[in-house]
Amino acid sequence: MTISSPQEQEFDWRRRSLLMFLATLPAGCITPLPDPRGRLVPSPAGQPRMRPPEVGQEWVYALRNVYNQEVLDIITERVVSVGAQVRIQRTGLHAGTLPDEIQSPWGMIKQDPHWNPPQVFPEPIPLWPLELNAGWKGHFRREYQVLDNPGYHYHWFLTMNAREWEEVQVPAGKFRALTFHNFIQFVSFEQYYRLESERTEDLWLVPEIGRWAIRRSSGIYYTGGKGDDEREDFWEWQLQSWK
Repeated sequence: MTISSPQEQEFDWRRRSLLMFLATLPAGCITPLPDPRGRLVPSPAGQPRMRPPEVGQEWVYALRNVYNQEVLDIITERVVSVGAQVRIQRTGLHAGTLPDEIQSPWGMIKQDPHWNPPQVFPEPIPLWPLELNAGWKGHFRREYQVLDNPGYHYHWFLTMNAREWEEVQVPAGKFRALTFHNFIQFVSFEQYYRLESERTEDLWLVPEIGRWAIRRSSGIYYTGGKGDDEREDFWEWQLQSWK
């Protein structure tokens, strides 16, 4: 059996996702959310450092459906404790109280509420590049648990690729951001019918705010017995304000 490179897998993922999406569009009826357009800028002098966490730091994001531009919610993320673990409390204007994010230590995700259902990594996994340099790449194998069903472990393989520095404009302001891409292959907790699960993300990380200005996430999987690929929601988080 031939194993594709991460670059080939990423290209194949994008091709399949685009074809599935275009096949479902009524002609002329839906306008997808445009790709974020940043301006390439030089790398910062020296080694950038992420803003350290402090209680009270806050980021507010608009959550949108990329396929049709619909605003789904306004999410507020606030640091509520700092120590061996950094806990980020999350609330939605419509969804209400959401599961917390837990990093242990800062930059290593222990409890990740970004995915549905939320995941717990017994061994934390990087949330952003270990070196904030364009061209950095890392591969990480972990096991995760589902937050509400901790009795089982599932495989998670992440390839993280830091790409370039861009100047990006969002409602919260204009920032210099390190763009990086995540490609994830994993065993779904719904493994009895959901096979060959893959996810992809693009993020615009802003060290000075300790978070990203934009995050886009989606995924596809093969449904056993149907012979077709299915896609997950394609969502974008865009920064509205921070402090």
